[in-house]
Amino acid sequence: MIAIKNISKWYGHFRVLTDCTTAVSKGEVVVVCGPSGSGKSTLIKCVNGLEAFQQGEITVNGVSVGAKDTDLPKLRAHIGMVFQNFELFPHLSVMENLTLAQIKVLGRTPEAAIAKGAALLERVGLAAHAAKFPGQLSGGQQQRVAIARALAMDPIAMLFDEPTSALDPEMINEVLDVMVDLAKEGMTMMVVTHEMGFARRVAHRVVFMDKGEIVEDAPKEDFFGKPRSERAQLFLSKILQH
Repeated sequence: MIAIKNISKWYGHFRVLTDCTTAVSKGEVVVVCGPSGSGKSTLIKCVNGLEAFQQGEITVNGVSVGAKDTDLPKLRAHIGMVFQNFELFPHLSVMENLTLAQIKVLGRTPEAAIAKGAALLERVGLAAHAAKFPGQLSGGQQQRVAIARALAMDPIAMLFDEPTSALDPEMINEVLDVMVDLAKEGMTMMVVTHEMGFARRVAHRVVFMDKGEIVEDAPKEDFFGKPRSERAQLFLSKILQH
């Protein structure tokens, strides 16, 4: 579903990604982790063309992300993206947030878009909040709306960029529960997160990054059981102590 081959990226003279290669199969959940500044978010944003890359190739469902003739808005319509800070339209109601792209990009009728939005709000436990504005919701509720908005586009894959890092601790589980359900339903997912409990629960593979490089790319059991690199061992020893 997602193939990343030898991706390198620079900001001016600073190299933020170095020769990164990995892949995500249909129905697979891959967690990308590592210390801050390791290139995790940059890598995931390259997958749907939000960040340009200078070397290598990324394909999503056979479509080359970096090709000059690729219709990126069309490609992004098929890849759900959930950001750290929700990115909801503050001046639109929850339902309007869910229906806008369905109508404008997918060409659905308002009635069909509302029906789809209502079903997804029910799914994420927010059916009673359709008429509210994002500012009237908690952070956890806003993030669940953001997930519902991404799902409204019938994505073939979902990308999550640290979806819980801006949330209060008690709100984290309500978002992770929605993501766990998605994983169980077979959604192809690439998730940048520090939530190792989530990774242990639903990930098929873990990609560990450091200083712009993929240091480990291993099945979950291998990564948590016996990581090969000293850098990953050190990372886990610090993050799993608490």
